[in-house]
Amino acid sequence: MTPNLRAAYAPLLALAGVVGVLAAFLGASPAWSLIWVGLLLPLLVLVARWSPVRPGAVAASLGVAAVAVWPVPLMWGTASWLEICGAVAFWAAPALGALAAGGYLRRQASRMRQAVRDSRRDQQLELARDLHDFVAHDVSAIVVQAQAARFVADKDPEQAVRALERIEAAGLGALASMDRTVHALREAAGARSAPIPGTSELPGLVERFEGGVLEADWAAVRELSREADTTAYRVAVEALTNVRRHAPGAAVVRVGLRRVAEGIELSVANSAPPRGGAGGRLGLGLRRRGGTGLAGLRGRVQAAGGTLGAGASADGGWRVRAVFPAREDALG
Repeated sequence: MTPNLRAAYAPLLALAGVVGVLAAFLGASPAWSLIWVGLLLPLLVLVARWSPVRPGAVAASLGVAAVAVWPVPLMWGTASWLEICGAVAFWAAPALGALAAGGYLRRQASRMRQAVRDSRRDQQLELARDLHDFVAHDVSAIVVQAQAARFVADKDPEQAVRALERIEAAGLGALASMDRTVHALREAAGARSAPIPGTSELPGLVERFEGGVLEADWAAVRELSREADTTAYRVAVEALTNVRRHAPGAAVVRVGLRRVAEGIELSVANSAPPRGGAGGRLGLGLRRRGGTGLAGLRGRVQAAGGTLGAGASADGGWRVRAVFPAREDALG
């Protein structure tokens, strides 16, 4: 409904109310007055539903008055004041009921708009977390590779060139993550969007991670639901980001996707860093800043029907493990 049409309801009701009152006191027939009351009641609903508060309140007062007092001229001189007041109260009831109906519809619409705003805000926060988690991994890789290139540039230029290639790949990955977030924002506004990344992108993710090894049972992966598939990718991104931050010296980081007794397991395990430093044990569980952290990620995994755990491994490293249920149609 256009704003101009909504703004017209209040003046129309006010005019109709004044005409109705004047007609009643100027001797209009009861049949005409009843027809006019029948026109005023829907107008009262529309004004209560759509009109701005101040003009709507004035127009509603005139409309209620026109509906309530129409029988007064007919009773004048033949009925007592008590009877006249009773008739006015009787006819005011449907007018007030029409206002209540319109007000209820207005309130429901307001609550729906608030729910939409809350949903959009939650989606924006979710996208912000996704952007941080997806980009933080690649940006951390850029920083680490840049530091490595600076130290080996003089002694081994070939190693520096390879580090620059990895920086380029990580930068492209970060740009792709930002593009996906922008597409998701456009989709929220009604535009088409690129698909959310899932486990199919794990090979590229692990390839950009120095020391990363992927062991995947793709037949088992096909048993994941779409939500579990995207959540598994997100767990991998978060875990690899934390390895980059807290255990940059880890020689090997193994990412596994396999079928286990409980369902489909995603695991990310890093070996202990050199000299047995504590960095290998920080991992996801003790992450203090940025991203979603263990609590937020566990909630995401649980929403997909899975479980998430993290802890130290036997070799002194750290292991993150998420298990998701297989789809029922896949089991059948």
